[in-house]
Amino acid sequence: MISRVLALFAVLIAIAGAAPAAAQSAGLDAPPAPNNYADKTTWLCWPGMDGSACDTDLTTTVIQSSGAMTIEPFKADPRANIDCFYVYPTVSTDPGVLATMAAEPAETRVVAQQFARFGASCRLFAPLYRQFTVTALAAAMAGHPLSNGARPITPYLDVLNAWNYYLAHENGGRGVVLIGHSQGSIILTELIKREIDGKTVQARLVSAILMGTNLVVPKGADVGGDFKSIPLCHSATQLGCVIAYGSFRDTSPPPANSRFGRPRSPETGMVSACVNPANLTGGEGGLHSYFAAGSEMIGPSGQAPVSWVKGKTVSTPFVSLPGLLSARCVSTPDFNYLAIHVNADPGSPRTSNINGDLIVGGGVVLKDWGLHLIDANLAMGNLVGIVAAEGATYAAHSH
Repeated sequence: MISRVLALFAVLIAIAGAAPAAAQSAGLDAPPAPNNYADKTTWLCWPGMDGSACDTDLTTTVIQSSGAMTIEPFKADPRANIDCFYVYPTVSTDPGVLATMAAEPAETRVVAQQFARFGASCRLFAPLYRQFTVTALAAAMAGHPLSNGARPITPYLDVLNAWNYYLAHENGGRGVVLIGHSQGSIILTELIKREIDGKTVQARLVSAILMGTNLVVPKGADVGGDFKSIPLCHSATQLGCVIAYGSFRDTSPPPANSRFGRPRSPETGMVSACVNPANLTGGEGGLHSYFAAGSEMIGPSGQAPVSWVKGKTVSTPFVSLPGLLSARCVSTPDFNYLAIHVNADPGSPRTSNINGDLIVGGGVVLKDWGLHLIDANLAMGNLVGIVAAEGATYAAHSH
């Protein structure tokens, strides 16, 4: 088991171009002492917790193509009948290879962008964990990986311990949705493989939402790759299924060196899963997006804020743009990916542009990352609605 998990987390370094051997060798060190997840300071979100990162302002300005603006308030549902358990992506700016257990602005910001809005459909649980940092990722991308005595298994073990604490002390037989992005999705994929798939607890799995990752399925099939008994979702009333995707602009499809849209380890007959949150049954669908009104995404983007509508100012933390974006899953001989189309209207006072590309060096777009930074924002409203429908179905089935 340990060697397989070490190999998994070597991928987190290999994603950025570092030598996998460097991450593998780090596995010779013993993992650090486990976190005490009974201490609520080890959680970003926990129901009723003072200072929960999920208790954030999600008020949204809805901007129509005409330029008309309305304010959409947000209210969590404290009586939601299912839970959501979230593992965040690579955001920590701590100086080492592994993050500390301090809840810093990077972690609280990503919760607002990717998770807090699910509070309309489920109770929210999000552990802190000692993840691989942006610092380590940037160093690896620059070809100078940091000395890595950091124990590649640590992030997985932290999330596993948090999951087991949640199950033992708070789940109480409730249905649960697992939600992750990027590094979080990689960890949750392994957790599902080892702790849920084919186990008794699978009956409590409402769904898994694994964004910005390469979930492996056999070509033309829904199950049998990474997961042996958990299929891809085709309906918002389907339980025990998974939504997975990586997003790219339809005008900038995955290049040959793409990090998403295909299995990282080539396997005959296997592809990267694409499930369209805007149309689970297949085909194109409209995206119900929620974007930060400023320039931030899962972290500070360094990009100029979008001018959302001519002559008007947005004062809320988020914006929503009905009808601007649509999505469909595209399959080519080399890639499966979620293609994002901007329904531009040059005559509209509303923007026909969105930020979301990974840009370095003063303007170089890293096309191999696609729209990874906004995978969650693009479909947030769709996903929250899906989880609400799943919760109703779960309750109707008298679990």
